[in-house]
Amino acid sequence: MDNILLQAGILLFTGIVGAKIIRLFRLPAVTGYLIGGLLIGPYCLGLVTLEATETLTVFSDIALGFIAFSIGSEFKISYFKRVGMTPIVIAVMEGVMAVIFVTCALLLCGQEFSFSLMLGAIASATAPAATIMVIKQYKAKGSVTETLLSVVAIDDAVALIAFGFSLAVTRAIHAPGTSVLMSVLSPFIEVLTSVILGAVFGIVFTYVLKFMKDRAMRLSLIIAFVLTAVPVADACNASSLMVCMVLGAVFTNLSSLDEKIMTLCDEITPPLFMLFFVLSGAELNIRVIPMIGVTGIIYVLLRVLGKVTGAALGAKIMRAEPEVSRYLGPCLVPQAGVAIGLSLIAQANVPGAGETIRAIILCATLIYELVGPAITKMSLIKAGEISEEAA
Repeated sequence: MDNILLQAGILLFTGIVGAKIIRLFRLPAVTGYLIGGLLIGPYCLGLVTLEATETLTVFSDIALGFIAFSIGSEFKISYFKRVGMTPIVIAVMEGVMAVIFVTCALLLCGQEFSFSLMLGAIASATAPAATIMVIKQYKAKGSVTETLLSVVAIDDAVALIAFGFSLAVTRAIHAPGTSVLMSVLSPFIEVLTSVILGAVFGIVFTYVLKFMKDRAMRLSLIIAFVLTAVPVADACNASSLMVCMVLGAVFTNLSSLDEKIMTLCDEITPPLFMLFFVLSGAELNIRVIPMIGVTGIIYVLLRVLGKVTGAALGAKIMRAEPEVSRYLGPCLVPQAGVAIGLSLIAQANVPGAGETIRAIILCATLIYELVGPAITKMSLIKAGEISEEAA
């Protein structure tokens, strides 16, 4: 236990130093966290062991729960009344175009169909955590930021559904005896379960909050609900990210205390987020880079091209502001937890190619997480939503 606490302390000190150094290069603090974690992690200097990163993943789960709760709090009915279906259409288009671009490119390069389809499906997933950190650090505001917050939240559902369809096709090819119907229905069931669980948590949280008058009790209640929601979601085969997002969305639409509660969250979460990103950096295995070859390069490049094209197309279809069409797509580069989880499922369902899929996704995660925050910052600056003083 002492050693684990020491390594948690090392992670936090690394985050503090990394943020200070990276600021000299005018890059987001999250990039400093990730690079610092990479350097002290088990695959570089080894100051933090692989066993410690596995033990400390509980902090990652908690941090992601709060990040999802924060995203959900932006889902106000008044916002959707104003913008309509725009975020949903953009999220669907950027997810689907990423699938199409990666799948078709790999097929044209001679890759096997199910292998190409699985990688294409995983390409639809986007990691919201790094994007949220950039928005918070620079206090970004505007139509692009507003739409981006909604799109990265909806993207999780789009990715699960796209992967479910692709998995059904793959299983039909390699294991004809399996239930294709259940493979198709599974992601819909997961999304529905997540929404129901999140709504229940949100309603109960809003009701109980009425009886909490002081800051300490309210803060304890927030932590208790997020800590409970994450394992309950896992136990029910639901997405903990989606459950916490719906929890935040239901609460912000039912309670008049939403702004006060989110201010409380902002006061307690910075060290938790720092620990999460430094730990994420420590888990990045730089040794997988030589393993990906041309296939990996195609995946890394075509996924980004698909996301950018799909976001721009969706924005134009919905006649969103020109800045949304131009600058939202590049903000969708980061990819992490959900993609890695889907790669494990793909690994078990594509005979002979599972290890390659895993290596490509791990390498892509390394690249996307390191360059994604800087690209997000640059895009929001060009959109005029990060002030020169804040940058």
